[in-house]
Amino acid sequence: MDGLNDEGVINRKNNNNYKLIGKEKNGELIFKQDENKIKKGKVVAFIFMSLLLDLLAFTMILPLLPTLLDYYNKEEGKGTSLYASLLYAVQGFQKLTGAPERFASVLFGGALGSMYSFLQFLTSPIVGSLSDAYGRKPMLLLCLTGIAISHALWSCASTFSMFVLARFIGGLSKANVSLSMAVVTDASDEKTRARGMALVGLAFSIGFIVGPMAGAWFAKANDVYFGMWGQRPALYALSLSVANIILVLLFVPETLPKDKRAPLSISLSKAIEYVSPWHLLKFTAVKNLSLHQNKVLSKLGLIYFLYLFIYSGLEFTITFLTHHTFSYTAMQQGKMFLVIGLIMAVLQGGAARRLESRGAERAARSALALTPVSFICVALAASDNPALFSPIVWLWAGLVLFALSTAFAVSCMTSMAATQAPADGRGAVLGALRSLGALARAAGPLVASAAYWCSGATITYSLGSVILIIPAVMLFRLKT
Repeated sequence: MDGLNDEGVINRKNNNNYKLIGKEKNGELIFKQDENKIKKGKVVAFIFMSLLLDLLAFTMILPLLPTLLDYYNKEEGKGTSLYASLLYAVQGFQKLTGAPERFASVLFGGALGSMYSFLQFLTSPIVGSLSDAYGRKPMLLLCLTGIAISHALWSCASTFSMFVLARFIGGLSKANVSLSMAVVTDASDEKTRARGMALVGLAFSIGFIVGPMAGAWFAKANDVYFGMWGQRPALYALSLSVANIILVLLFVPETLPKDKRAPLSISLSKAIEYVSPWHLLKFTAVKNLSLHQNKVLSKLGLIYFLYLFIYSGLEFTITFLTHHTFSYTAMQQGKMFLVIGLIMAVLQGGAARRLESRGAERAARSALALTPVSFICVALAASDNPALFSPIVWLWAGLVLFALSTAFAVSCMTSMAATQAPADGRGAVLGALRSLGALARAAGPLVASAAYWCSGATITYSLGSVILIIPAVMLFRLKT
């Protein structure tokens, strides 16, 4: 075991929690516990707990969204409500295109998903810049308070207007994830940073395993006591959010000293470069890049954006496919996410974290090549009489391949980008890449939902699979 000798006694020379402070007359080295490292390790642990609480609350709604939109359609499909007004506009477009009325909720879901991601795209770099000027903890607490308010509004969302307001506030407040990564960066060094980021990934995996199942389970009794709009899971998400605020307030210290903070004017000027798609693709916010590094990063950024644009849209509509075509209940949706999350957690906890630079490149290429195959399987599942296997077999074949590719694609492309970045520009490179991802996730669900609504699931997944071949070929041809 690292840090122990053969007798099991602490070998302080090799233990990162000890530092050398001197030498005795007999030549024996004198070590002392490094309180600063121990304190930073505790900060990373508390941030892991904070992210886990946030992601458990965030993912509860995933298996419930199709059912929620069906509820609002039933309750507010007529009259002068926001849902009725939007539905009237949708029906006008439906008459022109001949799209089936039963897919209207898919378009509403895509619009909500896109709004949520677009708000993250706008606010994350701004909030990050404000944290550079005023400190991480105040901005983190502000974001967590906004998330708690959004869950509180969801618990009262008997109308579609209230539900949209809850999602709007939640999207504006979702910069807490990037702030948490900044805290981990502040509280770690080159040796411990990878371990800290691995904990962030682990929090995501656990959140997407447990959260959807918990949301589906808490929704079971809604028809009697807790409102058909998901009041019980919303209240549970609210309790987790309040616990998160208390955790950060009491146990997470400020990690950015005042002497290292950036002037606000400079910070906001940098933020502009993170919301311009052209600047994002050119990585203009990153200084000291060589010509080769800039060329590789620009191509990688375009591949990353194209991949996530199509992938996120197809991913978003899967819950509607299983709801409409396979009549999945909220609990069955939760079990689906559980299986996907377990596969991803095993891979992320094993092979994905042990890959070296070249191994990450090979894994990224394999993942992007596998993704079109996974959605072809889903397209076959959506057809009436697929060849070889039944629709449910094709569906689960696609979902397993989807989980395998998802475990490696984004993390390995992120690793490729970090390898190309200079030491003093790594944060800026990864920040630009995350912003490109947020923009892709904002546009993807809306476009895919519109295609699903107009053309049906089979055509949408088939066309998406063909387009996903483009970023896969581009990545194979990329020379790093």
